Amino acid sequence: MKPLLRWLSLVAVALVALQLFFVARIATMAVVAPQSSSFQRSEAWRLATEKDGLHWRQQWVPYSQISDNLKRAVIASEDDGFSNHDGVDWDALEKAWEKNAKAEERAAKQKPVPKAAAGKPAAKPPKPPKVVGGSTITQQLAKNLFLSGERTLLRKGQEFVLTMVLEQLLSKQRILELYLNSVEWGEGVFGAEAAAQHYFRKPASQLSTLESARLAVMLPRPRYYEKMPNSGYLASRAEVIAGRMGSAQLP
Repeated sequence: MKPLLRWLSLVAVALVALQLFFVARIATMAVVAPQSSSFQRSEAWRLATEKDGLHWRQQWVPYSQISDNLKRAVIASEDDGFSNHDGVDWDALEKAWEKNAKAEERAAKQKPVPKAAAGKPAAKPPKPPKVVGGSTITQQLAKNLFLSGERTLLRKGQEFVLTMVLEQLLSKQRILELYLNSVEWGEGVFGAEAAAQHYFRKPASQLSTLESARLAVMLPRPRYYEKMPNSGYLASRAEVIAGRMGSAQLP
């Protein structure tokens, strides 16, 4: 029994030490920009090993040098309650949970794929249900800065803890500044300045309403839209986001 208690004590101490490490890292971010995020480091490794060299674009710019158009577009697209919630949008989370449950229910009711007859091509399997997320900007930042992309209850629990710490130690403006400077906007393209230069050949401070809306719409699938710049969905969705930007509240 004693070895088990000793082992559990060591695990508890390790978990507390890890949380204190995260708190210290976040506290320094109030004044010091992080050099890289966990997601960026994993992407750097992937690009270095899978591609012909590491192609990387990122340049930190202060909050004041990022167009208000882009700030409003990202809030309107990703998290319209950002300026008011405590880090977690419980209503959005509940709606996402309900949508995912209904999608899984529909998928379960689909007929099984029949076996291909001799000489005929096999039928395509049904598409898996689309998973809808309910993560806020703060939650996305917590995940990108410190965590892996795996979907487990343990990782989600750690994400919630980090989200609360971010909201307690940093201002909403600083959280948005960190997010806009670290989020992915294409393969090896990170942050608002790199995205503005990569797609529009201009600084992030000069992005127009529609340019900002297009960048915001790209966020869930940046590498896909980088290869599909003429996507009809990208254009139509950008117009919708542009129409919502006027009501987006900036921190």
